[in-house]
Parts: sequence; structure tokens; C-alpha cells
Amino acid sequence: MPLYEHVFISRQDLSNAQAESLIEHFGTILADNGGNVIDSEYWGVKTMAYKINKNRKGHYAFLKSDAPAPAVQEMERLMRLHDDVMRVLTIKVDEHAEGPSIQMQKRDDRDTRRERR
Repeated sequence: MPLYEHVFISRQDLSNAQAESLIEHFGTILADNGGNVIDSEYWGVKTMAYKINKNRKGHYAFLKSDAPAPAVQEMERLMRLHDDVMRVLTIKVDEHAEGPSIQMQKRDDRDTRRERR
């Protein structure tokens, strides 16, 4: 089955528990349609570059999945209909990166930029 990565932003006025329950909810939708959630991460509340629906911040969540295309389409459709979800991004990838995503790594663990002269 194809591999996908999903990022979605939910409203800022949700609690952390509600935002994390959205991850579980959409994971079960994938599972019900023959897919599998390999990994999920809750990135927390982050400030956005521009306002979306009069919100300056949002809860960011990340999912790695192994699912057929119809399951992903159904999950995206339900995400777009859900009142708490503001934006959805799904990308088809060749393979999933091992370990935590860049957002979850400490700044010290990331590759450093070259030094200034």
C-alpha cells in the first residue's frame, strides 16, 4: 500500500486532550477503511504565519500512514467537514523517515547551519 504523511491544523481554542483525540479519531477512520497509522505526533500549539478563520494560532498534528487511496480520500473528506480542523495537507512519500520528525527534535540534535564569517 502507498505511504502517506498528513499534517492538520485544528482550532486554537481546543484543549490539548481534544486535539489529541482528533488524531485518534482520524486514525480510526483510516483503520476502518483498510489503512494503518504507523506513527502520530502532536506538535502542540504554534503561531501561524497568517490568520486562518480569524485564528492566529493552531494545534498542529502529524500522522504517518500506510493506507489505500480511498481510505485517505475518505479521511481528508471528513477532515474538511469537521468544524475543528482548519487546514489539511497530505503528501504521498516513498518511505517514512525513522525516528521523530524535525518538529519534535531538539534544536541541538538538528544539523547546524554553517558558521557565519
